Amino acid sequence: MRRSFFCVDSHACGNPVRVVTGGGPLLPSVSMAERREIFVRDHDWVRTALMFEPRGHDIMSGVIIYPSNRDDCDFGALFIEVSGCLPMCGAGTIGLSTVVIEEGLVTPREPGRLAIETPAGRVDVDYVMSGEYVDSIRLFNVASYLHSADVVVEVPGIGAFTVDIAYGGNFYAVVEPQESWAGLTGMTTADIVSLSQKLRSALAGVCDPVHPENNRISGVHHVIWCDDEHGTAADGRSAVFYGDKAIDRSPGGTGTSARMAQLVGKGRLRVGETFRNESLIGTIFEGKVESAEKVGPFDGIRPSIGGWAQITGHNTIFVDDKDPLRHGFQLA
Repeated sequence: MRRSFFCVDSHACGNPVRVVTGGGPLLPSVSMAERREIFVRDHDWVRTALMFEPRGHDIMSGVIIYPSNRDDCDFGALFIEVSGCLPMCGAGTIGLSTVVIEEGLVTPREPGRLAIETPAGRVDVDYVMSGEYVDSIRLFNVASYLHSADVVVEVPGIGAFTVDIAYGGNFYAVVEPQESWAGLTGMTTADIVSLSQKLRSALAGVCDPVHPENNRISGVHHVIWCDDEHGTAADGRSAVFYGDKAIDRSPGGTGTSARMAQLVGKGRLRVGETFRNESLIGTIFEGKVESAEKVGPFDGIRPSIGGWAQITGHNTIFVDDKDPLRHGFQLA
């Protein structure tokens, strides 16, 4: 049997976003949070086939479009990447929004705005067009918050790290320069990956956060390494680690949201202020603290992220039962 998947490939400020417009598995008419659980349980081979080699690569990310089960949303989104099926993805949302508008896949109820149901909750998107093309996107992310400040973790062979645990749609270990880490300057991507793997492994025995309003979201799976800006118009720069060995090419949408929640939680950023976050390749997401918001017992924020995306092509992908590598592979 051969399964076909119809995709529109794109990138959001450098990070790949494969939008699956046809061929995704049929899922029941339940919330996207419940669909995520069903997908992981019964259909994860679709993710690995589309994200892993030979059809993807170590930093591949994507999203499958579904009808929304909510009356207040235009459609639903299921985020897939090499690391798993995520509650939310900022770069994925920016790429997705550009694709559905430019390709005419969705007619929004309100011109210039989309409402998307994600497993993490409703995400609103404003977009600006120039002719038939989307010039810019601003996504209004789920409520974000600082979960734990100044968590000390001993990383074998390196020493003690002090990190903050913040949520921006995914949980992040937020790392700033300190005695055991001088910053991003001079580090290769291989250095960042190696250090991230060790830090995340050490953190697993120290901190296991659970979202206070959605216990399906738990655990620190991402690391954002934060440093000063690099002489640009940005306010800071960062490298987001995810999966087994992936570094986000964009500044990270949920990562920038978590970073702003951390800065607000520590009194270094305020409601109404912006934070322009630069990626390793020099692209920028413009974050803004839109409002204060409670997340369970935590004081949090409602962040927005401004960015852009480009469509790179149409792609029909086959997954054939006779292919011994049909479900993909990764090198250790």
